[in-house]
Amino acid sequence: MGVLRAGLCPGLTEEMVQLLRGGAIRTVVDLAAADLEEVAQKCGLSYKALVALRRVLLAQFSAFPLNGADLYEELKTSTAILSTGIASLDKLLDAGLYTGEVTEIVGGPGSGKTQVCLCVAAHVAHSLQQNVLYIDSNGGLTASRLLQLLQGRTQDEEEQAGALQRIQVAHAFDIFQMLDQLQDLRGTVAQQVTNHMTRDRDSGRLKPALGRSWSFVPSTRVLLDSIEGAGASGGSQRMACLTKSPRQPTGLQEVVDIGAWGTSELGPVLQGEQT
Repeated sequence: MGVLRAGLCPGLTEEMVQLLRGGAIRTVVDLAAADLEEVAQKCGLSYKALVALRRVLLAQFSAFPLNGADLYEELKTSTAILSTGIASLDKLLDAGLYTGEVTEIVGGPGSGKTQVCLCVAAHVAHSLQQNVLYIDSNGGLTASRLLQLLQGRTQDEEEQAGALQRIQVAHAFDIFQMLDQLQDLRGTVAQQVTNHMTRDRDSGRLKPALGRSWSFVPSTRVLLDSIEGAGASGGSQRMACLTKSPRQPTGLQEVVDIGAWGTSELGPVLQGEQT
């Protein structure tokens, strides 16, 4: 908390500040923790004035108490769950992407990270009728790929155009451009990011890139990997493993078909161009 100074709150004058400092009361914390009767005697101040001053400072600097029921009601009104459009991935994520959280998709080259992002963007824009900000950091996004996904869901050109208009694309090829884009985001949006894999120098095992400091940023992390032994029919299937989650037990696995947008009943869309 702050240092006591004149004007910090109503009733706190420069004379009172100097008297309090003479009694070794220099901060709001000092005053809040002190015995006011002793402070009144030591500093020559009115006990009632000190009680009123502390009450005002506590109201100004303390956290406002909320009960669990109020917090739960606030959470329900400020949180949304956005389906990814891929049933098996939604199951892994406990229904979908949660607003106010960062969901990270990690995997090696060709694991399908970009394809998952495109499917999610197309589904949110078309099926959920919501706006999407797609920050492209490696040039992997093209309008033709999004259009192919949308054509697999609807043949109505107006619906396709409407969904494409709801997807805003921003290019960020360096950290400064990325920070500029992130400055415009707010905490209530659902954020999905992708990350590459790197090999641990000591153990040789694969792990998400960006180091230990980044590992605390995502609320949820999903690892995509190719399915060993899968034939031509399984070329678009990936094994998705939940490695971090605040709601689900880690280690859960689901087979995700990155060549089909939606549930298994939907026909395959964009079998190639998987990155």
